[in-house]
Amino acid sequence: MTRSVSQRRPVRTRSERLEARISSNQKDLFQRAAELQGRTLTDFILSSAQEAAVRTIEAMQIIRLSAQDSRTFAQALLNLRKPNRKLRAAARRYLDRFES
Repeated sequence: MTRSVSQRRPVRTRSERLEARISSNQKDLFQRAAELQGRTLTDFILSSAQEAAVRTIEAMQIIRLSAQDSRTFAQALLNLRKPNRKLRAAARRYLDRFES
């Protein structure tokens, strides 16, 4: 069973470094939000970035799967199969029941 991005366990070991230049207004905004949640600035930023990344990846997977499903459906419509014996029998039963 494959886990979705949001179900994966967060990596606890922090061995990588990420740096970014931000404006003082951005830092004030992030700091205020972190304080409102009772978090450190670093924790707030990392958590927010991770949540945004998960949402982005899941949204793109949904779009990609939907496009693939659409192509599969279109191919099925373009390459119709003849009804087999069971389907013809079911159609006859339906007509017998509802056309009388």
